[in-house]
Amino acid sequence: MKNILVPVSNTAHAVTNLKFAVGLASMNGATVYLINLYKEFSKVAGLTKVNQLIIEDSEAQLNEVLNQVDTQNVEVVARPVKGDSFEGIERLIKLLEIDLILLSPQSIEMDDEVYLGSITGKIVKQTMTPVMIIPGDYLFRKFETILLAFKGGYCEREEALSPVLELAKLFNARLNLLQVHTPDTAQESTDPNWLTMGDSFTETNNATIFQGVLEHFQSNNPDLLCVLRRQRGFFQKLWEKNRVMKKEFFTTKPLLILKADDQ
Repeated sequence: MKNILVPVSNTAHAVTNLKFAVGLASMNGATVYLINLYKEFSKVAGLTKVNQLIIEDSEAQLNEVLNQVDTQNVEVVARPVKGDSFEGIERLIKLLEIDLILLSPQSIEMDDEVYLGSITGKIVKQTMTPVMIIPGDYLFRKFETILLAFKGGYCEREEALSPVLELAKLFNARLNLLQVHTPDTAQESTDPNWLTMGDSFTETNNATIFQGVLEHFQSNNPDLLCVLRRQRGFFQKLWEKNRVMKKEFFTTKPLLILKADDQ
């Protein structure tokens, strides 16, 4: 994880995410990209000044975030970038070779019943890049225990698990594996290599992976929850809509979402 992307939407959330990114980058030498995406009006007569004001506002918000964070000796590149929340991020992922995106559960939505807002949800749904959801006001700290929850013990993309293994090694954290058998995965086999990569392995039978995680969350008490995003996996609901309600899932711990297949 040498290049970390922190998109800015809400200033307070961006401060939390940047502090986390700086803490992580201080441990592994990563570069942090603090990016404020903006939409530009068509360059027709009378709108040139409006576009300039939009850029100036974006730069001012970036400076406001930077002024509230001690960046230590970490390289933080702050730039306003033209583009929307989806096309712009995808372009930056390729251009900057981004390894990890840090997002807030909600970007601009303030609905107390929503865990993942529509913008965050859409980014999670569309990108192949690992995404970490940072709860509001969360303070960066050492991960002692990481819980990796999954249904099918396999990956079409062999490199998919690299980020969680890298974090476990970086923090010298305990990696607990939780396989949730659901009715639709009862006959699926598990890659034997999965059973040896963690410090513990637990199997459980539940109607959904959500229920399995909730049942075993307290006993593991993880500092980081890691899940695999598949069409029939943890965030299956994202294929139906771009939001996740708190009644469907909610956590006050950082959530690392990995893309396990190519669909």
